[in-house]
Amino acid sequence: MNLDEYISNHSDAEPEYLAKINRATHVKLINPRMCSGHLQGRVLSMFCRMIQPNRILELGTFTGYSALCMAEALPEGGVLHTIECDDELEDFILQNFAGSEYADKIQLHIGDALTEIEKLNETFDLVFIDADKREYLDYYEAVLPKLRCGGYILADNTLWDGKVLKTVEPNDKQTIEIMRFNDFVATDPRVEKVILPLRDGLTLIRKK
Repeated sequence: MNLDEYISNHSDAEPEYLAKINRATHVKLINPRMCSGHLQGRVLSMFCRMIQPNRILELGTFTGYSALCMAEALPEGGVLHTIECDDELEDFILQNFAGSEYADKIQLHIGDALTEIEKLNETFDLVFIDADKREYLDYYEAVLPKLRCGGYILADNTLWDGKVLKTVEPNDKQTIEIMRFNDFVATDPRVEKVILPLRDGLTLIRKK
């Protein structure tokens, strides 16, 4: 048994319907590691139970796993808006939502995240950023005005397989933009922040 297995075995079990989504993601899609999975899913669910949001925004739905984990904590009347740019995933996502008890709390938007954010006339308690890494800083600036004071942003993949530590100047756009996002947030006086070494890095940001 390795450390990851030990952690999973001593955390809440993965709900059966989420395990089915996880399996289907690995069978049907090319990049299944983009799925949040058991441990991160339980962390997202726990954070939402702690924060108790009524309005959640997710950027990057993929197969719907993380959206469903966060929706577990929504109260009656709570809503999660999730934005996915890949229209070929729409049917798969909706099928996954329909297989849960939380489908009525989730609104799926298909399209460019920055365009869809502009359309949302909402104030959010929590935003989860897990979309195109090249756009992280743009996403951040777009959602911050729509986040209530005291609200939270969770930004995924901010350690980017350790590439943020490379001493040689990176030449791929994703690494460059993740590093730029991290550097910007670290010195942004509008927020409090901490990077958690969970999976591929999860930055917890609180708007002052």
